[in-house]
Amino acid sequence: MLNGLYGCHINDLNMVRAGVVKHPKDWEHGGYNEIHSPKKRYRIIDHQELMQLFCVLDVIDFASIHRKWVEEALAGNRLKRQSRWTESVAVGDESFVKDGLIGRVRGRQVV
Repeated sequence: MLNGLYGCHINDLNMVRAGVVKHPKDWEHGGYNEIHSPKKRYRIIDHQELMQLFCVLDVIDFASIHRKWVEEALAGNRLKRQSRWTESVAVGDESFVKDGLIGRVRGRQVV
């Protein structure tokens, strides 16, 4: 499961890649801290949906898996930009992309 889901934490590494912080936990506004210390209000992440997508039943289990992904990426120096993420207009379900973005961008298609 871990190998196939490496892209999950890719946004968590943006500020590390940019040299702003050494670890995603040091960036207050990212998803890393919300995954590891879920807020009670004003959440950015839908934890139930995220866990369902990755077939994980428990928030603590998902945080543990996520931490492992991030640590493996940092230890393996896998901070290189990945075009499949950075050249996309948006990442989300088809209705989000079609309704929210595709009408504003010419020459793009939903994949």
